[in-house]
Amino acid sequence: MDVKELSGLSIDELTEKEKQLRHELFNFRFQLGIGRLENPMQVRATKRNIARLKTVRRQLELLQTQADQPVAK
Repeated sequence: MDVKELSGLSIDELTEKEKQLRHELFNFRFQLGIGRLENPMQVRATKRNIARLKTVRRQLELLQTQADQPVAK
């Protein structure tokens, strides 16, 4: 997952994508616990994707709040 591709999404889309990734992470952890996960690096990659997503979402939120505030003189 690329930051450029995430920055093109809206805040609602990012929130929905985060829910999907968290569900995926849950499944990976479950599979890891029972020994069925073929590639344990998927857990790490999913965590990093969630962190990227949260960072982009926060940046968009900050940009929106700055745009809403009037300029002080």
